[in-house]
Amino acid sequence: MADVTIYRPSKTAMQSGRRNTRQWEMVFEPAGDRFVEPLMGWTGTTDTTSQVRLRFSSREAAVAYAERHGLSYRIRDAKPRPVRPKSYADNFAYQKLE
Repeated sequence: MADVTIYRPSKTAMQSGRRNTRQWEMVFEPAGDRFVEPLMGWTGTTDTTSQVRLRFSSREAAVAYAERHGLSYRIRDAKPRPVRPKSYADNFAYQKLE
């Protein structure tokens, strides 16, 4: 089992641009179980690394960091997004294809 997962985050539904999808993220796999705190009902854990997200400018930098610190890693590659050229004039085309 991998200690960390290295991936490139996808675009959220709340943003139209892809600015936050250019960097690579490293996320630690959960090591401990979660528990429900009896008084307030909050969910807690004793594993503090589950809250850590490291960002890297490239995939190679993330892999080098994991190897330097002795972490086993798993890489999730994202599918390449197709680039569809658009023109504002296409909205008003006489013979618009549906």
